[in-house]
Amino acid sequence: MMSWPKALVVWVLIVLAESVHGIIRQLYIAPLTGDMPARQLGVFIGSAIIFAIAWGSVRWINARSFREQFMVGLLWAVLIVLFEFSLGAALGSSQQRMLSDYNMAEGGLMPLGLLFMLFAPALAARLRGFH
Repeated sequence: MMSWPKALVVWVLIVLAESVHGIIRQLYIAPLTGDMPARQLGVFIGSAIIFAIAWGSVRWINARSFREQFMVGLLWAVLIVLFEFSLGAALGSSQQRMLSDYNMAEGGLMPLGLLFMLFAPALAARLRGFH
């Protein structure tokens, strides 16, 4: 049976990994490329991090069906948006700044990252032969 508590533990791991990734991006990549290009690159690096975590945890979570895997991805995506906007508000980021990552017309690529996160557990399960 699929384990929602384990899916939440994995989400916390994703948040921790993405937080470290964000710090490294702001310290080392953004000064070289500028803020928006660094955030755009970060979506692809972050997607690779999320996939690696999904790959390593999909059996542990025991989401066996595509529906369960999709629901895990949906949980992760919803929680990450709530976390990002809560953290942004707590740190005093403007709403415009927080929304800029989601505006694809202005170069924001977060919708692609969230879409990838949504399907990462199913993709990892399929590639690992766990479906």
